[in-house]
Amino acid sequence: MKKIYLLILMLCSTCFYADAHLITYKAPEGAVLNKDFSISVREPGQRELFVPTYNVSVTEVAHTKNIIRNSSFGYFDFSGKVEIAVTYQRGPIHRVKIRPSKDGITFKVVGNTIVFSLTQPRNISIEVNNDIFHNLQLFANPIETEKPSDSDPNVIYYGPGIHQIGTLKIPSNKTIYIDGGAIVQGQLLVSGVNNVHIKGHGILTQWASMNSKNGSHVNSQKKGSDERNDQITIEYSTNIDVSGLIVLPHKYSVLIGQSKNVNISSIKSFSSEGNADGIDIFCSSDILIDRVYMRNSDDCVAIYGHRWKYYGNTTNITVQNSVLWADIAHPLLIGTHGDTSHPDTLEKIKFINVDILDQHENQIDYQGCMALNAGDSNLLRNITFDNIRIDDIRKGQLINVRVMYNHKYNTSPGKGIENIYFKDISYNGNKANLSVISGYDETRTIKNVLFENLRINGKLITDDMADKPVFYKTSDMANILVGEYVEGIRFIQNTGPGDTKNSQVEK
Repeated sequence: MKKIYLLILMLCSTCFYADAHLITYKAPEGAVLNKDFSISVREPGQRELFVPTYNVSVTEVAHTKNIIRNSSFGYFDFSGKVEIAVTYQRGPIHRVKIRPSKDGITFKVVGNTIVFSLTQPRNISIEVNNDIFHNLQLFANPIETEKPSDSDPNVIYYGPGIHQIGTLKIPSNKTIYIDGGAIVQGQLLVSGVNNVHIKGHGILTQWASMNSKNGSHVNSQKKGSDERNDQITIEYSTNIDVSGLIVLPHKYSVLIGQSKNVNISSIKSFSSEGNADGIDIFCSSDILIDRVYMRNSDDCVAIYGHRWKYYGNTTNITVQNSVLWADIAHPLLIGTHGDTSHPDTLEKIKFINVDILDQHENQIDYQGCMALNAGDSNLLRNITFDNIRIDDIRKGQLINVRVMYNHKYNTSPGKGIENIYFKDISYNGNKANLSVISGYDETRTIKNVLFENLRINGKLITDDMADKPVFYKTSDMANILVGEYVEGIRFIQNTGPGDTKNSQVEK
């Protein structure tokens, strides 16, 4: 009878998990938590479940000094509808903002608690009293429908708890699974292999210990000066998927070098060091980045030609449905690095449905929420920015499109930039600096830049806008400096798909 009872209990537990609409994960013993917020979540009419709030380091630039701040994040999985209560512990609440604003999340404040509901997965920032550093990033994930078995010989499984793995070189045809409630300390190396899946809702980090008093990190891996410390490296590989993880890197969160058919989806990234980019792509093709949340102390997404040991063109890259937050440097950057001896072409690149929450960059050379910077004889062409929403950035430019020669990084100017399409771009704010579009010389030019439905603080900017004086350039109305060696720049309103005027720009 006892065996039958246990069997029934096990079956019931399995069915409950399979039919679960809300899953939370305990923080592993030894994880560093943040006490600025407490989070509870429940299905309507059900009991509340506690969501741990983890500590994470981000960077605030004060004048020219970088200051490490303690921010926080929490995560859970759900389907259907959930009710969320977030209690602020740092003092009274005077103002609350939940971003991205496009999500239209309505809330109410009861004392020191913010209450709202979600009906679909979201990656959001909850900011109290205009504090963007001691904020809460909340990741409401979909429930996983295909969770691999820990007994599968082709699966390397990390369950709840803390795991120190050093550098793991992953063979072909393997799945690395980091479960919710797990923290894996180490690096994942995908080099010269095929058909690798890296997934789960846990945390991947380089740090073996985190000082809870000041949020500083101690690096557990001792590396030579010629070795990189990127969290996930994908190089010389094909058919690679990375999904779901929260990545707290020492340098890049993900480096993709000379690879093909790589999908990065639903990862979340925070960094606070110098040169700690989010996702950087070199000499690769057929790359999809989807539904990521990147808050980085350097470029969030950067797309290049040759650098270091990677060679070749970069083509067919899509970044979509994502949230980008650059505490320093660029949210989106294309083109700086290449191969002067054997020039690279970077083409067929699309950014679709992206929210840019911030840029803060003191150095003028590295401003631009959307930056196309052709250096090292690179040719940049057939690049689309479609449905990009930019908040009131603290310091930077909306766009920076230049054929340039940056003597710190380049060995030659870029070759040129052509066929660039900005569609449904909106900016709401007043802090953005003057944007720039500029070629280099008569042979290194910018050609065919189309803005369709550019809106600044709700105002549509077009060549035939009613209140533009006839002696103004349209770019003056958009706060864009159009420099020398630029031709074919236009600002238009919505046109039909059959309009031949758009044929010069590949969408």
